[in-house]
Amino acid sequence: MFATLRFSPTSWLIFAAALFASNALMAQSWPNKPIKVIAPYPPGGPSDLVMRTAADKIQAILKQPIVIENQPGAGGNIGAAAVARAAPDGYTFLIATDTLLTVNPHVYKNMSFKLEDLKPISVLSSFSQTLVCNPALGVKNLNELIAKSKTTPLSYASGGAGVPGHLSTELLLNMTGMQMTHIPYKGPAPAMQDVLAGQVPCGLLAGPTVLPHVRSGKLIALAVSGHGRSPTLPDVPTIAEAGVKGYEADFSLILLAPRQVPDELVNKFRQAVVDALRTPDATERLKATDQVVIGSTPEQAVAKVAKDFAKWGEVARKIGLSLD
Repeated sequence: MFATLRFSPTSWLIFAAALFASNALMAQSWPNKPIKVIAPYPPGGPSDLVMRTAADKIQAILKQPIVIENQPGAGGNIGAAAVARAAPDGYTFLIATDTLLTVNPHVYKNMSFKLEDLKPISVLSSFSQTLVCNPALGVKNLNELIAKSKTTPLSYASGGAGVPGHLSTELLLNMTGMQMTHIPYKGPAPAMQDVLAGQVPCGLLAGPTVLPHVRSGKLIALAVSGHGRSPTLPDVPTIAEAGVKGYEADFSLILLAPRQVPDELVNKFRQAVVDALRTPDATERLKATDQVVIGSTPEQAVAKVAKDFAKWGEVARKIGLSLD
């Protein structure tokens, strides 16, 4: 048995002062070694792209190497757990799609980390999905697709169960009364290939994946899922503009840290990342991949996560989505 520890008020003041001094000293000397940023998905995805776009500029600001490490698996949970367990010294961060926090807790019965073990630092960028159909389906706009889905059995492709394209489509089906069968794939690229081949007529997929085929006429873009039009397809309406009032399905990339990392370090790293992404060349490069740079405050990031947690939790419950 451990003896019960008692501290006098003076002892608590001394302890608090020592802790403050320690954190201040850490902040002054940070960073003095490479900083690792874990992307909990395979290479080549949005989180990987954003951080690799910014890495050299962050390194120039902080004078230390930025090491990007992909740790995919379980919808991002494996990489997130590694960051949640990391030492809170400001040398390990996480960049992830917001679904890690807003969807996974609703659909994974056994999460490998607790949400409170991570703290959002910034919404770095936002992106939406593009609703595309094979021309052979014979629809040219969203209203035609809605009408056809109510008279003809249809299916749609997504990059997998629980990914943004899946949830965005289910929200659309719920709001319009459409009937379409979900065909999940292991990523947006194979999903797009089957839409191109006509194996599946439609898909709500990542913009950069479908963009070349929309421009070549091999796919027809009906609408985009976000609250605003895509920077790469400015002539394509949003789903709300196309007639589904109140529809909005934006997704974000969020920067996170282990919960106990001192705020001074968090703020320094956040500012370096945001400054790097707001440079004209980084902004233009991300715009070409259908991402809009945001660079929010921690408070704004927390508020967005809370709002979308409730929204996507309701969608997951309606479709009975469970991934373990």
